[in-house]
Amino acid sequence: MDTIADIGGMQGFGSVELTEPFDPPFHEEWERRAFAMALLSMRVSGTNLDRFRHALARQHPLDYLEDGYYGRWLNCAINLLTDSAIIAPGAVEARARKLQGEDVEEPPAPEPQKPDYKPTAAGSIRLIDDPPKFKVGDRVRARLVHPPTHTRLARYVRGRSGVVRALHPAQVLPDTNAHFEGENAQHVYNVVFDSKELWGPEAEDFTVNFDLYESYLEETS
Repeated sequence: MDTIADIGGMQGFGSVELTEPFDPPFHEEWERRAFAMALLSMRVSGTNLDRFRHALARQHPLDYLEDGYYGRWLNCAINLLTDSAIIAPGAVEARARKLQGEDVEEPPAPEPQKPDYKPTAAGSIRLIDDPPKFKVGDRVRARLVHPPTHTRLARYVRGRSGVVRALHPAQVLPDTNAHFEGENAQHVYNVVFDSKELWGPEAEDFTVNFDLYESYLEETS
């Protein structure tokens, strides 16, 4: 699923600004509460980390850009709670309008429908029997695909070639785990890409390391 969250390499967003080394994670009290509410919503809705990321990424592009970092976390919480029918669509907006003095009727609370999700182990790392398809030094290409569902395959590496730099432990595949379609654990590779391969001959000269699941990759000469 191509979303506004996948903005790496996109033009028009200006240069990256680094924060101060000791910049606090929260600048206002509401940010601290938003962070806590988002984490709590994941537990209450019976979901997993990949579903959380999917809920974070699929909010409306204008909301994603305008609401700021912790505003996105609040929108993510709303998506998770709505997905599992903990709250009804429009319930948060109606409550906010009531708090502002408007005569608004809140939608009735639905019957919760939490996913039947049970992880096979803690965390995301798994042991698998299949040997890795690629080895360090192999030249590989990220698949040129545009899946309609959740994926961690960034757009700016799709169709681009790089070299395997390291092999990580096998991990749960976010593409299926986010939709409760199985963990489908597979090998993960750290692949190094040349900047000019990603963004053309006019790009600055540097390299980018990117972790990619085995199903994201294909052989190349």
